[in-house]
Amino acid sequence: MSDTSTTLLVNGRVHSPTHPDATAMAVRGDVVAWLGSDDVGRSLFPGADVEDLDGAFVAPGFVDSHIHLTATGLTLSGLDLRAARSRAQCIQLVTDYAAAHPGRPVWGHGWDESSWPENGPPSTADLDAVLGDRPAYLSRVDVHSALASTGLRRLVADLPAAVGFAPDRPLTGNAHHLVRAVARDLLTPEQLGDARTAALRAAAAAGIVAVHECAGPEIGGLDDWLQLRALDHGVEVTGYWGEAVSTPARARALIEETGARGLAGDLFVDGALGSRTAWLHEPYADAADRFGTCYLDPDAIEAHVRACTEAEVTAGFHVIGDAAVSAVVTAFERVVAQLGAVAVARCGHRLEHVEMVTAEQAAQLGRWGVIASVQPNFDALWGGTDGMYARRLGAERGSRLNPLALLASQGVPLALGSDAPVTGLDPWGSVRAAVNHHTPGSAVSARAAFAAATRGGWRAAGVHDGKTGTLVPGAPASYAVWESGALDVHAPRDAVQRWSTDPRARVPALPRLGPNDALPRCRRTVHRGAVIHG
Repeated sequence: MSDTSTTLLVNGRVHSPTHPDATAMAVRGDVVAWLGSDDVGRSLFPGADVEDLDGAFVAPGFVDSHIHLTATGLTLSGLDLRAARSRAQCIQLVTDYAAAHPGRPVWGHGWDESSWPENGPPSTADLDAVLGDRPAYLSRVDVHSALASTGLRRLVADLPAAVGFAPDRPLTGNAHHLVRAVARDLLTPEQLGDARTAALRAAAAAGIVAVHECAGPEIGGLDDWLQLRALDHGVEVTGYWGEAVSTPARARALIEETGARGLAGDLFVDGALGSRTAWLHEPYADAADRFGTCYLDPDAIEAHVRACTEAEVTAGFHVIGDAAVSAVVTAFERVVAQLGAVAVARCGHRLEHVEMVTAEQAAQLGRWGVIASVQPNFDALWGGTDGMYARRLGAERGSRLNPLALLASQGVPLALGSDAPVTGLDPWGSVRAAVNHHTPGSAVSARAAFAAATRGGWRAAGVHDGKTGTLVPGAPASYAVWESGALDVHAPRDAVQRWSTDPRARVPALPRLGPNDALPRCRRTVHRGAVIHG
């Protein structure tokens, strides 16, 4: 066989479960052809194009299992408020952006008042003082509430009658959805197109080869999803459409209409803890009169699971609060009793976030084959004794969130995502957060976290060939090359994170993932044999 279409990567470290000591990898077309040592590779493929990795680390490409591409791109190319450390600084960022972009509506994202000295966001009056009549939409970091200027509020018919309306405070619930839709309509097609491209480019630069876009009527609308689906960038986009159905016929029709992988993703049962819209059994510790918001009642949840199961379509929900998780688990329990566990398990149903789950609930989800799309960076940002979770829920209740080890121990398949733009496109950071959980006993091993960030994402999307998401002969050539600082190949065996705690195990090394360790830097990203970054 001719080697003219073969690339031989040498002098590196290849992360392969079948070849733990591989320093070379041959790629023929869009498939991994061989792994082994440099000298053997050169003799087997004498006509190949040889690339010297100079000690770099080669690993399977990451999969981001929960993302909002257009919103991420708008943050990357627009007003990013995540750096604000006070209300005054937030207002100053808005002022500076508005001055630099005269005559345009202001779209921004990322403010988080929970750590500010004032412990409160800007008011509508604060925005109007610096923006005048200009429309401005500024989403909170969790995108479950938003500041809206009077110039934007005036464009939304009957806004004061909507659930979640407040005249001088952030909008939540349906009021938020209404102003978000109007604000999006003020953006030009060019702005939206540039945002989508920017997000995909950033994903590829982070070593991500595939993403799960969580679309829906209240996210970006059908047109936004269809525009994303039509893009030919190189990063593979699998879509989930968050719209409830009550009959199998409607489920099948909606899958046909959207081309989505399932009716899942951000089908909201509740909101977010930071916005105090996550649905709780007990009130918020810092707002004793609030239990959060239920967006989808239990009967509708059950009807959706039943209809999708009968249609053999993946169903799923956004669930964060314990009351929301309880409602969803009860719905699954009833559908299992009616249709059987096998019928439910074969659909690959999934839950997004599932932050407040008990051991009994985790065991049930594991038995029913329900996948958990989780975001470890939530704990990195908001966990700990003095984090946002503790302020919203109290230290004891706040310490029980995002129990990754519990889910994994009960057989719940994990897939890691960023929920960008809520957190950044940083898959190694997500793996590190899973390994260094704030709550003792809730972390998972580096092996489990890396698997959830790679092949776990493919499995969550229904790919069960046993090869995709790994580097083995016959697998798709989807990988990233990381700067040599990612892994010291000359370090002692105990100086790097291992896939096993047994020093005798022959398993591939992972980068050191301590809280203060520098994370790898992506040199090149390749998906199915095509270079998509670097």
